[in-house]
Amino acid sequence: MKVLKFGGTSVGSVENMSHVKNIINDGQKKIVVLSAMSGTTNQLVSIAQDIADEKSDEALNKISKLNESYLLTVDSLLQDSTLNHSVKEYVSSVFDFLKGCAKKDFSQALENQIVAQGELLSTYMFNSYLNQEGIASALLPALDFMRIDENKEPNIEFIKENIGAVLKENAGAEIYITQGFICLDDNDEVSNLQRGGSDFTATIIGAAVLAEEVQIWTDISGMHNNDPRYVENTNPISNLSFDEAAELAYFGAKILHPLSIRPAKLADIPVRLKNTMEPAAEGTLI
Repeated sequence: MKVLKFGGTSVGSVENMSHVKNIINDGQKKIVVLSAMSGTTNQLVSIAQDIADEKSDEALNKISKLNESYLLTVDSLLQDSTLNHSVKEYVSSVFDFLKGCAKKDFSQALENQIVAQGELLSTYMFNSYLNQEGIASALLPALDFMRIDENKEPNIEFIKENIGAVLKENAGAEIYITQGFICLDDNDEVSNLQRGGSDFTATIIGAAVLAEEVQIWTDISGMHNNDPRYVENTNPISNLSFDEAAELAYFGAKILHPLSIRPAKLADIPVRLKNTMEPAAEGTLI
């Protein structure tokens, strides 16, 4: 089984979600890790900051605007009336929760809960979209199996045991959709992986299920020999060792966090970097 991770840009629009659907719908079982839709996490962090600054009216205004944008996305994504209705109900429940947060006293625990909603929204919507398209997918809540210990490191034994259980419960599915970034801490409170975010989730899951390969899909075709944002005519690097990839990331290669690939390295699982918009491009194999 392979583990594929798609970043916020990859699921940032209905068109891009269609690209992702075409990439993953190849008849092979896989686990798909999704980030929040691009821009959502930044907006949720801003909402949390407004609450911290006791600007509840500003927070509520941002929540309402974000809610409207998600309802428009649902209408564009889901033509099936039953699925459209059920997803809108879910979206409304998330934003009702956020509105309630705007009236609470700020805490780090509250911010963690707020920021987690982006991944919960993207995965629920995308799983429903796959169901509409006749694809046998199942939603695996990351909070059922992804946990960090008191040192904020992944609790690998807990993750192995619990992801195995939820996979067995959904054995009939061809594609498993789950959230990147979010997890529970050692006190069963909502938290997140911080460094490397969803990439870290993907390699942790890959190590837990002994995946054949972990694929990180972004909006660039692998690691390049220079930063394409500033240097023209850069070229992707076809093959790298784990240490070389970590060194490039450490010195500023934004495509990958230097620590996010460590679980795959320890489990000797290759990591492939691919471009959602150019799936035929070779990318980089680490």
